[in-house]
Formats: sequence, structure tokens, C-alpha cells
Amino acid sequence: MALTTTPRRSGTSPDGEQVDAGAAVRAASTGRVGSRVFAGLSTGAGVLILLTLAAVAVFLVIRAWPALTASSEELGDISWFNGDSVAEYVGPLIFGTLLASVLALLIAVPVSVGIALFISHYAPRRLAQSLGYLIDLLAAIPSVVYGLWGALWLLGVVDPFFEWLSGALGFIPLFADYQAPAKNILSASIVLAVMILPIITAVSREVFLQTPRLHEEASLALGATRWEMVRQAVLPFGRSGVISASMLGLGRALGETMAVLMVISPGFLYSFHLLQPGQHQTIAANIASKFPEASGLSVSALIATGLALFVITFAVNFVARWIIARRAEFSGAN
Repeated sequence: MALTTTPRRSGTSPDGEQVDAGAAVRAASTGRVGSRVFAGLSTGAGVLILLTLAAVAVFLVIRAWPALTASSEELGDISWFNGDSVAEYVGPLIFGTLLASVLALLIAVPVSVGIALFISHYAPRRLAQSLGYLIDLLAAIPSVVYGLWGALWLLGVVDPFFEWLSGALGFIPLFADYQAPAKNILSASIVLAVMILPIITAVSREVFLQTPRLHEEASLALGATRWEMVRQAVLPFGRSGVISASMLGLGRALGETMAVLMVISPGFLYSFHLLQPGQHQTIAANIASKFPEASGLSVSALIATGLALFVITFAVNFVARWIIARRAEFSGAN
């Protein structure tokens, strides 16, 4: 009985080399398996993130529910609780959190944009690289170190400036009636501004570096100066990126705990007196200060304030992602 064998199929590649068809099929099959495995792992990672976020939200709602449904008499038994409901208690905390974060943005964004423009369009290459690394390293400093720096050094430095500011502009309620030491909302905002500065700077720098070279050269060819080129080509291109970076920095400032706790003198008021201590407090710092001694319903009240912070932070990050998604449409790159 004669045995028959199937000949190996082979061919010639365009460059004249012999190609084993069986090996090509096996390689393609292996590639498809790897693609399916990678797709499954990626999908699983994405689903895991969504499940984790949902689990955190469910945990906050369940643990905060006793405080949300408690009567004013039950809440009144908590020694440090102010107000007749959770909404009345968390209101000044939300106000203080937003005020400190907005002030930090007002301080950090102009400085960050200036540093980003200097690194991307003005500094020599070696200096730009070194400065970029230094800015990135600022993001790795723990928040407690920033708090120590603010409490032990910054407060003494800004005290004469705040005295002058209150004396010169005291007729404006924002700067009236300064009281030393400078443990007020403005000092906390300065510390927060330093903390979010590397985030805004890093994102803005990368956006500015992506400005089409032809746009810059066209502006310079028309006789524009370096600043006019930046104003006409770079800033319009990176506008949405700067906004996105600012929103990311705002998300960091909203949730900051230790630095604010170590710098500010807490209060529960709706006040715009930026230089007076004992006026404001943030949600995160309040939780950190009250949680070690809390038990029972007081824990639920603190978790309810954490739920409010979770909603605010989620909304801020959602808006930031929405702006980033629209960047390609409005950046002027198309």
C-alpha cells in the first residue's frame, strides 16, 4: 500500500525569499489568540474599574443613609455636629472646599501656564529638560510634607504680606480684619496652589509642544514676534488642554486633606473674609480631624460629607474628560 504525503506548501515573497505557508498560518492563529487574550484582559480591567467605582458609591450611600434619614434630635447628640440636618452641616464644608480650590486655581493656573510656555518655547533644550523633570518631581512630594512646609515656613513668610494687604485693601471685605497667625483660607489656598502646580504645568506643557510646527512658522513668517506667535498659534491650540489641566488640578485640590488640616484654623461659616482664621473648613480635612473619635451615627455623618465630596469630585473629573474629548474638535489642529 503506497503512502501519500501532502507536500508542504511554500511560495515566494515579493523580495524573492521562500515563505512557508504553514508557518504563516500558525503565526496568524497565534496572533489571533493573543489578540483575544489581550482584548479580554483590557475589557476586564475596564469593567473592574467601573465595578470598583460603583462599589465605592454604594458603600458611601449605605453607610451614610443612617445620618441622611436621622432626625435632628438624633444628630444633635453628636457633640461636634452643627445644624439640624446633614445638609446644614455639610453646606459650609462644601463652601469652604470650593472656595479653597477656586482660589488655588486662580493662583496656580497663570503660573503653570507661564512655566509651561517657558519650557516649551523659550528655554534652551537642556534647561527645559531639567526644569521639566523638576516640575514633575514636585507631584511626587507627599501632601504631609507640603503641610509641614506651609505650617512651619509659609505662615511666617506671608504674615507681613497679609498685614500690608489688610491695611492697604481692608476696605474690601475679602481682605478686611486680618488676624495673626495666618492660618486662614488664603494660606491654605497657596499651599494647594503649589501642590496642583506640577499637574497643570505638565499637562499644559505637553499640549503646547503638540502645536503644529507649520502654524508657528506661518505666524513667524508673517512678521510676528515670539510672544505674538504664542498668542496667535500656541494658546488657541492649547486652550482646551489648559482647561482640562485646570480641571484635573481642581480635582486634586478638592480632595486634599493633610496639607489643609495642618495649615487652616477651622470654622463653619459662609464667609468671604479670606484673611480671618476660624472661618472655613474643607470636607476632607474635617473628616480627617473628626474620624478618629467618631462612632455610631457620627461615623455615618462623616461618611455623608464624604459622599458629597465624592459627587463633587466625580462631576469635576467628568467635565474634565468631556473637555479632553472635545479637544481635537476645538484645538485648531484640524
